[in-house]
Amino acid sequence: MSPSATGIRLLSSTVRNAHRSNPLSVVSLRNRLAVYRMASTSSWGLKDASLFRSQGFIDGQWVDAKEGAKFTVTNPATAEELGSIPDMGLAETKEAVAAASKAFKTWSKKTAKERHDLLMKFYALMREHDDDLSRLITLENGKPLKEAQAEQIYSASFIEWFAEEAVRTYGEVIPCPLPGTRNVVIKQPIGVVSILTPWNFPSAMITRKLGAALAAGCTAVIKPPAETPYSCLALAELATRAGIPPGVINVVPTNANIADVGRELCENVDIKKVSFTGSTNVGKMLYKYASSTMKKVSIEAGGNAPFIVFDDADIDAAVEGAISCKFRGSGQTCVCANRIYVQSSIYAEFASRLAEKVAAFRVGDGFDEQTTHGPLIHERAVDKVQAHVDDAVKRGAQLLHGGKRLDGKGSFFAPTVLADVPLDALVCQEETFGPLAALTKFETEEEVIKLANNTPVGLAGYFYSRDVGRVWRVAEALEVGMVGTNTGAISQAVIPFGGVKESGLGREGSHGIEEYMNTKYIAFGGL
Repeated sequence: MSPSATGIRLLSSTVRNAHRSNPLSVVSLRNRLAVYRMASTSSWGLKDASLFRSQGFIDGQWVDAKEGAKFTVTNPATAEELGSIPDMGLAETKEAVAAASKAFKTWSKKTAKERHDLLMKFYALMREHDDDLSRLITLENGKPLKEAQAEQIYSASFIEWFAEEAVRTYGEVIPCPLPGTRNVVIKQPIGVVSILTPWNFPSAMITRKLGAALAAGCTAVIKPPAETPYSCLALAELATRAGIPPGVINVVPTNANIADVGRELCENVDIKKVSFTGSTNVGKMLYKYASSTMKKVSIEAGGNAPFIVFDDADIDAAVEGAISCKFRGSGQTCVCANRIYVQSSIYAEFASRLAEKVAAFRVGDGFDEQTTHGPLIHERAVDKVQAHVDDAVKRGAQLLHGGKRLDGKGSFFAPTVLADVPLDALVCQEETFGPLAALTKFETEEEVIKLANNTPVGLAGYFYSRDVGRVWRVAEALEVGMVGTNTGAISQAVIPFGGVKESGLGREGSHGIEEYMNTKYIAFGGL
């Protein structure tokens, strides 16, 4: 038995004995036991072991599931169990909503400056714990530590941005055509918000929604992804340290009860706003549930991003852009390039350079300094990438590099480049969400615009060209919510992030606080 396990056993025995002799000492000893258990996980390399939280968070208290159920969380790079989390259900969800509803009465009355100050304290604590929060991301998501560090900075930037937005929720005065009357418009927080997030950005997807909600004066119930709950729980711990009151933030982790909890977070009458990031199919289902009470909804759903390289592009820049856009997070981002169209005169050169660069990738554990790309989140993700590769090759695509899962522990798939991918291949029809670059040749601008827009979704699109006229034409013609022109990196806290068509509703980031506020018109008469 390890020293830490021995220590836990001895302290547990002390708690039992104390209960017989001095019940008043039990709470203190139990707290010490909880800290000791968290410290036993310090092998994960955290400087502050108390950030590794393994309970839900409701009304300012760390709590277990009422029925005692738990689910395990594993490191996708090593298949190692990280810990177990309470598997909460309807009872805990309703309790969390009630706590958020109660807290809203006071949180919404705080001045914008008070909310600003608390959010800035939260931001400062996030930056103070950059290293630990980054390690948590790599532990549960698998992405290389450098990518996790970038996500942590990105995540904190949303709290900073919305802290500053809190004091800028301006109203307006509208000139009235009637004598003796003044028209005034004010903005008010919408109420309790439910937040449902994916695993690909365990921290940033939380703060992009939570920052806006808190700044607006709303309270929140968060359902983090079952694959990556620890980052969310660490954020709840830091928010508490920053002084954000009990009930303002609640976290309900679940795995077996995802469907029931998700439905409750959409249909509960005390929830006034739903914010979801995830697949289009799930987004549609949640939208249907939320419509039963006419809630305000923000949905950032799936994409099928085109990446276009015209013959007047800087090929080296286009290759680097394709790598950063396609292979970030091992291809597991909603704005990843999914279909890469290259004009025929430069097609062979681009394909050769891209395959050469991809061949130099090093896939492995995110904590290995030599690793450039980490695992996929689980075996189902690996199976989907393999199915897309096999389908494309069967239909005539050429394999330039990769194309298969990698042996050993963890959910690894070799970064892959396919050439001459036919338009009817699965990879052209649906989002792969993996490290697969699928190249297709095109001849004209008109042709490629039609190809790019031939999809029911429209989140992001990218293209490379040095023709100023073409830059404007193509940027305006692409049916997407966001366009990267001569860049493969578009995500920032200050932009209006979101899509069109079946990629969702609403915007997050720079315009995001509006999604969490009601607009109220007041007519002052008899003046």
